[in-house]
Amino acid sequence: MKFLESIDTEEIQIYKELREHAFRADRSFIADSPKVVNLLLQTDIEVKSILATQEYYDEFLPLVEAKGITKCFLTTKEEMGKIVGHKIHHHCMMHGTRPDEIALEELDDTILMLDNITSSENVGAIARSCAALGVNSYLLPKSSPHPFNRRALRVSMGYAAMLKIHIYDEIQTTIQQLKQLGYKIYAAEVTPTSTPLSQLQPHHKSVVIMGHEGKGIDKKILELCDEIITIEMQSGIKSFNVAIAASLIMYQMQHKKDTP
Repeated sequence: MKFLESIDTEEIQIYKELREHAFRADRSFIADSPKVVNLLLQTDIEVKSILATQEYYDEFLPLVEAKGITKCFLTTKEEMGKIVGHKIHHHCMMHGTRPDEIALEELDDTILMLDNITSSENVGAIARSCAALGVNSYLLPKSSPHPFNRRALRVSMGYAAMLKIHIYDEIQTTIQQLKQLGYKIYAAEVTPTSTPLSQLQPHHKSVVIMGHEGKGIDKKILELCDEIITIEMQSGIKSFNVAIAASLIMYQMQHKKDTP
């Protein structure tokens, strides 16, 4: 185990650099908190290094050794706080490499697709719900936070690593490609002709599009969708948080899906 002599070394610099929306061309990412790091250590994700306190190593060294990590830096919470620029409450960070993106053709029969979601917390919360409900394919635009950005990964508790992730360039083109692959496209939106979620009879190959937190889904995109669905709510309540809405819809999709 290597002791930190200076927080200004090149190997530690990446822990400073990769804040919320920062990524390097080599697909590096930073994860923090023992729960997230420990889950990632049990996946096939490439781990470059770990930066942690003695407390962490005392409890989890066998897990670290089983992964065969060669760069394990020992530090204190105080030093870690100096590295990230604010006080922290955990005692472990990890530098890893994001897995390769999955091609559209290799995604599963049920896909959760985001249209311009802006909140890292929502991206992470939806990823966690996807993993919990067995919706293992996650489709996001380049304009949204990446599931492996620091906050999104923390909110997902690391479960984003369990998903097939595809980042698309343009939504209308991508919808047409999905249709050609045999998917039925559903949009979650409140309109006069929306199908109530309780009445949904999902196709065996389904894509659910969740829209922007405030603006929803643009009319031009809705016109490309096969069906618009809405969650029944009490009178006077405008909408659910997008992550909660996505969870409800995915649950219904998984439990009412028809067969080919």
